[in-house]
Amino acid sequence: MTTATLPPNVHLSPKASADGDTQLFEVSMGPQHPSTHGVFRMDVALDGEQVVKLKPVFGYLHRNHEKIAEDESYIGSMPYTDRLDYFCSITNNWAYALAVEKLAGIVVPERAEYLRVITAELTRLQNHSSLIGFLMQDMGASGTPLMYAFREREKILDLFESLTGARMMCNYMRFGGCRVDLPAGWLDQAKAVVAAFPHFLDEFENLLASNEILMARTQGVGVLSKELAVNAGVTGPMLRASGVNYDLRKVDRYGIYDRFTFRVPLGDHGDVYDRYMIRLLEMRESVKILEQAMRDLPEGPIQDPKTKIRGFKPKPGEAYGRIESPKGELGFYLVSTGQPNPYRYRVRPPSLINLTVLEEICLGQNIADVVIILGSVDIVMGEVDR
Repeated sequence: MTTATLPPNVHLSPKASADGDTQLFEVSMGPQHPSTHGVFRMDVALDGEQVVKLKPVFGYLHRNHEKIAEDESYIGSMPYTDRLDYFCSITNNWAYALAVEKLAGIVVPERAEYLRVITAELTRLQNHSSLIGFLMQDMGASGTPLMYAFREREKILDLFESLTGARMMCNYMRFGGCRVDLPAGWLDQAKAVVAAFPHFLDEFENLLASNEILMARTQGVGVLSKELAVNAGVTGPMLRASGVNYDLRKVDRYGIYDRFTFRVPLGDHGDVYDRYMIRLLEMRESVKILEQAMRDLPEGPIQDPKTKIRGFKPKPGEAYGRIESPKGELGFYLVSTGQPNPYRYRVRPPSLINLTVLEEICLGQNIADVVIILGSVDIVMGEVDR
């Protein structure tokens, strides 16, 4: 094959070796359509079908989130957090609200704390189930696993819509609590969805976990060592799949997570299979948390009555609020000078941090496995680029 016959995004590059001159294929994979893993590109150098170099290229979806927030009121930035990770808008709200509450010394009522846990764990369920469905599709499976996952996701999005008025951009949290209380019948509907979810997980696990093709394509592929995961700042299911016992719900015990009994599943090998299994196991633990939270949900106010929305000006200072979002540690760093808008607004996005190890876990792998490895990282480009 000559360079003239190659596609425009592929070219040959000379490489000297001990045996003489060889050539590498340099392939530009992407930018992908937003309906896949986002507007994202990988520049890959191949020796045959083996990856010898990979450079992630992002920035296509940059929206200047942080700078806009520095010219916006504190409450005015809450809807922008929805757009960071459109799968997990409610957990995005929580991390930002937590940072502001630390900055201003705001107390959250009991009922609001329970509502935050309930909506956050429902968010974890729909994020993880969708991730597994997408991973199977990346592997070349028909759309069946993804459609099963989306069937369950729709039930949760219906709950979010009846509670917040929106299916994805929920804009639900407020400083000192939540925007609205549960509508009539919502809790019973949520209990029914949660009660049925383990059956769906059993079906999913029986269908996939011991599937010979899935095991062959994922076991030993894209291994992330414990040492690299810690040194790179990787968090969330990716970190725990590598065997590191670190979950902010246990470490920081933010909100009221110290009141619930749940395990933190850990992997043994840090490969794609472990990252798949960790999501399945975490959904089972989320169901346990939801059952406890819905059982113990108290009556009372959902908003601290002392919190001002209009004219909100926290005292000068700085604060960092972080949570265990479905993708890892999501944090917001805020600096106040006593003005109605923050002097500095900074997001710590798990999708971006977890993506930094992509080259290391792809080196030596076949090109056909690169998309699977990327899928197991679980990224949303709105959070990566901000």
